[in-house]
Amino acid sequence: MELTTFWFLVIAFLWTGYFVLEGFDFGVGALLPVIGRTDAERGQAISTIGPVWDGNEVWLITAVGATFAAFPAWYAGLLSGYYLPLVLVLAALIVRGVALEWRGKVRPAERRLCDAGIAAGSAVAAATWGAVFGHLLFGSARAAVLGGALSLAVAVLHGSVFLALKTAGPLRARARRLTPAAAVAALPLAAVSLPALADLAAGTAGAGVGAGSAGTAGAAGGAGWTAHPLVWAAAAGAVAALATAVALAWRRREGWAFAATAAAITLVAGTVFTTLHRAPLPGLTLAEAASGPYTLGVLTWIGLVALPFVLGYQAWTYWVFRRRVTA
Repeated sequence: MELTTFWFLVIAFLWTGYFVLEGFDFGVGALLPVIGRTDAERGQAISTIGPVWDGNEVWLITAVGATFAAFPAWYAGLLSGYYLPLVLVLAALIVRGVALEWRGKVRPAERRLCDAGIAAGSAVAAATWGAVFGHLLFGSARAAVLGGALSLAVAVLHGSVFLALKTAGPLRARARRLTPAAAVAALPLAAVSLPALADLAAGTAGAGVGAGSAGTAGAAGGAGWTAHPLVWAAAAGAVAALATAVALAWRRREGWAFAATAAAITLVAGTVFTTLHRAPLPGLTLAEAASGPYTLGVLTWIGLVALPFVLGYQAWTYWVFRRRVTA
């Protein structure tokens, strides 16, 4: 495998890890005003992500850093082309992070403000990431809106399943009841948008990334299915995984339900990066975006040392804080 492809796969893996892990963080935060009826319950919900939320953001830092080093043209075009949305993401993450840190250090009367910051920062970040990738892929405002709505809806579903897995008592029961409600938004959005994404990834929506809107892409369905069945299987599998997660959560199989929502996010991310492999930006091929062979070689040795450390740290953290959180 050439180093350009290897580093693209590494970056795709890092972004997928970020969306899976930070996804339930965002979902828990966005659900905070609904899931927690008292200050104690909101504190219980926040305690489920308290030990891991900042570690989950390491995946974003690593993904952006790897993109800067391995594909500088892609990094420059992405950050300059989406400057304002990415600044909005950064502001949302700052508000959310400050609120999470301050909540346990302020007076009870001021915790409401922190809770609002956590909810707003989580929802804005989740929706904006979806909007950025939707517009990057399809090049239309409609795709950006649909991508943002899908990203937020899936994050809320992922977060409700995580809360049912990690809490006990009334909060767990409420999270289980909220899961079908979250699915009412997530499943139709996924059923509408993922076939268009599969068409684009299969190369049937136009000459390159950003060649058409979501509606144009969806009209090309037949050829994409016959030419690239694995891409379509991934999109269909993502919708099926979301539906399966709801059924499992209702049957109190929260561990398997969380695995199902994580699988759905992984399948969607895989389809997204299958599309971007052809052209990470409109008019820019992966080879044109990549650094030179020497730089990629040095990065490979650094990655062989650093990446296992990141994975090991994350695994150890989740193992230590694996038990349910009680009020």
